[in-house]
This record gives sequence, C-alpha cells and structure tokens, in this order.
Amino acid sequence: MLLLMLFALIAGAGTAITPCVLPVLPALLSASAAGGRRRPLGIVIGLSVTFTIAIVALAQLVKGVGLASGAARTLAVVVLIGFGLILLIPELAARVQAPLSRLARFGPRTRGDGFWTGVAVGGALGFVCAPCAGPILAAVTSVSASSGATAQVVAVALSYAVGLSSVLLLYALGGRAVIDRVKRSARGHVVERTLGVVLIATGALMAANVDVRFEETLARSQTLPGFLLDPTKSLESSNAVQNRLASLRPASGFATRQREASTKPVPDTQGVSIPGVKTPPLPDLGAAPDFTNTQRWFNTPGGHPLSLAGLRGRVVLVDFWTYTCINCIRTLPYLKAWDARYRNAGLTIVGVHTPEFPFEHDTGNVKQAIASDGIKYPVVQDNNYGTWTAYGNQYWPAEYLIDAQGRVRYTHFGEGDYSKDEQAIRGLLAERGDKTLSSGLAAPKVHAIHPSRVATPETYVGTGRAMGWVNGPHKGTHDYGSPPSGLGLNQFAYGGIWNEAPEFATALGDSSLNLDFQAQRVYVVLSPPRGHSALVKVELDGKPIPAGAAGSDVHNGVVTVDRQRLYNVVNLSSSGGGYLRLTMQNGIGAYSFTFG
Repeated sequence: MLLLMLFALIAGAGTAITPCVLPVLPALLSASAAGGRRRPLGIVIGLSVTFTIAIVALAQLVKGVGLASGAARTLAVVVLIGFGLILLIPELAARVQAPLSRLARFGPRTRGDGFWTGVAVGGALGFVCAPCAGPILAAVTSVSASSGATAQVVAVALSYAVGLSSVLLLYALGGRAVIDRVKRSARGHVVERTLGVVLIATGALMAANVDVRFEETLARSQTLPGFLLDPTKSLESSNAVQNRLASLRPASGFATRQREASTKPVPDTQGVSIPGVKTPPLPDLGAAPDFTNTQRWFNTPGGHPLSLAGLRGRVVLVDFWTYTCINCIRTLPYLKAWDARYRNAGLTIVGVHTPEFPFEHDTGNVKQAIASDGIKYPVVQDNNYGTWTAYGNQYWPAEYLIDAQGRVRYTHFGEGDYSKDEQAIRGLLAERGDKTLSSGLAAPKVHAIHPSRVATPETYVGTGRAMGWVNGPHKGTHDYGSPPSGLGLNQFAYGGIWNEAPEFATALGDSSLNLDFQAQRVYVVLSPPRGHSALVKVELDGKPIPAGAAGSDVHNGVVTVDRQRLYNVVNLSSSGGGYLRLTMQNGIGAYSFTFG
C-alpha cells in the first residue's frame, strides 16, 4: 500500500507539468501573488483537500474532465470571481481580510496575512482542477464512484493530490517572487487590480465551461507527444502499479459467489432441459445492479432507457461487449438466436457496450455497428464504465443472467459453453412459470465462427500494450525502415514511418505491419484518415493474397478502410498461417490484431 501511495505521489507531480493544469494556473498565480507569505501554502492545502474530495466523493468521469460538477463547480466559480473582486477593490479586501485574520492562530505561524483566504481559493481550485487522468487517477475515481471511498482509496487519492499540489506550490512561490519584483516598480494597487481581473476572467471562462472543452481537446489530441500529456505513463502502466491498483478494485462478487456455490446441478423438474445438457447451478448471487451512468440507448421504444425495476418479472441477460472485440463478435450469433427464440417466453437481452478504444465511444460508430451486426435487442452505451464497474466486471464478453426477481443467478465470461448458458436461460424462464418451453423445444441452430484451438496471441499496435514486436514500439514519430527479414512465429515488425500513441499508431506514408502468424483468421482494428477512406494492400507469403485466403473485407487484395472498426484480412479454409504484410496508405490508424 505504501508503494502504491508513492506511485500516486509521483503520478500527481507528473500531471502538474502537463498542459492539463493550464486552466487553473492563472488563478493559482494571481491568488498566490497577492496578500501575505502564507497565502500560497493556504492555497495548496485547500486545493489538496477539495481535490481529494472531488476524486473520492464527487467524481463523474474518469477521463480527466469534470471531476467535480454541479453545485461544487458552481461554488468554486463564485469563490474565484469573489476573490477577484476583493483584489480589484482594495476597500472590500480590507473588510474581508479583517475577520479572517483572527483565525491566524489556527494556521501557520509565519508572518503575513492571507492564509485562510488562500485556503478558500485553493479549495475552489481543487473542485475545478481536472488533470489528465492516467491509470491511477482513473482507478481511484471509478472505484470510489462505484464502491464507495475506502481508507485505501482515500490514501491513494490524497497522495496523488499532495504530489500535484507540491509542484503547484513551486509554481506559486516562483510566480510570487517574479510579481514581487514587479510590485516594487508599480504604483498603488495596479498589480493587485490586474490580478483581480485575471481571477474574474478565469472564473467567467470556467462558468462557460471553456476549461472543460480545453481538457476534452487535449484528451482527443493526436499531435501532442505522449510524454507531454502523460509523463508518468510508463510508470502507471507497469505491472507493479497495475497489480496494486487491482487490489483497490473489489472482485466481482457475483463471480466469487458462483465459484463458491455448490457444483451439484439443479434437478430438472420443469422438463425444459436441452437434450444432453445438464442445468447448471443457479444459486442466488445477489441483487443485480441497475444500468448506471449510461448514455445513448438503442432498440428501445423511443430510445428511452430501461431499468431492472421496469424489467422485473422477466429474465434478463446482461451482455458486456464492444463492437471491435472479435470474441464478442463470435458470441453475437448466439445472443441473436436466443433473443429470437426466447423473447416471447420472457427473456430480455441487454447489450452493455463498454468501449476499449477511444473511437468506440462515438454514438454514430456504435449505431452503425448495431445495424451491420443485425442486433435487435436493446443496447446501451457505457462510455464511463459505470455499469461495468457496478458489476465488478473485468471481461469482454461477459454474461450476467438475472431472474424475474432481479437477482443474479449465473455468470459466464468469454466464449464457449453456449449450450450451458442456454440451459441456464431455459431454467430461469421455467422458474418464472413459463409454459411454452418443453423438452421437445430444441435449442436454436446457430451458425457462428469458432476460434482456432492454437492461434497467435492478440497484440496491440500502440505503445501502451504492444507485445511481440521485434523492432518497437517507439513513442512519437519513428522511421523503422524496412522490416527485418525472417520473423519467427508469432513475431511482429513495423515497417516505414509510424507516429505511435499509447492506444494506436498512425501510418505516415506507405508504412507496413508485418507478422508471422498461426491461425485460420486474422483481424485488425483500423481507422481511416480524417474525412476520407484509404487503402491497405494485403500480401501473404510475399504475394498478393489469393481470393481463397482473403478475409471478408479484402477485395482484389485490398482493404478499403472507410470507418473505425474490426477488419477481417485473412480467412483460410483451415487452421494454418504464414507471413502477412499489410501496407497502409498515409493516415490510417492501426489499433490491434486478433486471431481465430
């Protein structure tokens, strides 16, 4: 725990040197430069306290934007503008400072006034300060939002806030030293009034959410180097940090209780078993969480949201998925077949779309994927991982089967065991009193792609999770030249010039991705250049890929990348492999490879 607190301290200090803190710097420097020597210390103490509160109690998002919102943010803006007026009007400053100076005996003993007004201003800044969220800050906010503020979470959050505030204190002291020199040559209250104007302007811009839009722009930026936006990325993404962050997240209680439940099958007394398939244990695993902190709903009347209370009396299957996940895609035929067969018998399937990549947050992309995949059951966007976290989920795909009373009775993670899943559905439908099922009702026939037993492990193209690459990855723009010859099995290599970010890499010119794979099918997640489509040339074993081996997205040896999705580039008649080269046109973004 102490080591995780140290990591959080370093991560907090690292975020203080990124552009993400720019919106609060004018207010920080202006407030610190006025008043007595104790004011900068008061500011960072106030900021640390309220920033910690914003993380563990008021967190709304985990993307580094809008940690505190609503009344807390409004109050913060009022305080900033009010303090600006105090600096702008010297007579008002004297009246406000007089009663606060009586509290000096509770503050530091250093000379000068302004400590308590500094605490107030720092407290306001803590509510509007929104640094770019790395894994540590994201974990703290998501855990506290879903599971409450434990002592461990508070300790890590406070360590992060102290690291952030320590660097901000250095900014404040440095700015104060510079402005003190200006004051010596200035007349009257010119400097204080100027600083007051800066504070009022800052508060007004924050009232108009300009700071939030600035943060969102930074979060979407593909041009700023990674070390500038997230200098502690390598530390926060290390196994040492990730393993300790996992201890903050409570394991899925449903999965734990299912493992602990008896393995004795439930006797089939309802006559609804699929021939040859035993009914799995269906213990009461606890009350199912409702759909939490969701966004757009699809395939519901008028696009209105569903709730478990509104679905009471029906059996509900909650499916966590994302539209570029090949494991999820291979599960969809079964979900669609169950929806068609059992909807009238009392089953409601709800797909919870929890994105892995940034572009999967886009409502248009999700809507298009639902249409192209032929999904008819309700789907909801879970962009902020609200429902994912409420369930304690950790997998794509993941199924949570809920009975007519709103209790979770069965879970399944990953692919396979579809007959067992279906038997669990039939068991709960019979339990609710459905009379349409019988042992004579066979399971629906499903035509689906099954993964190869032996296949190359999936990997990512960006720097964050790339594995198996023999010549990279390198952060930022790098010319890899010609790819190395003689790749070994399951090895990957970059070719040409790539601009690499943590989540993806962008081709600059005719760049290539090269791999020696073992599988029947190869999939790659690609994104087109902004505003137009582009082409990818596919070669297998040094020649244009033949039609018999080409994936469903390859036509005449070429893939047209026209939207952000998963593309099938190889489809062999049986499990095999070979040397694959994908040559990308300028601007194409590549995210990940999966195999099956």
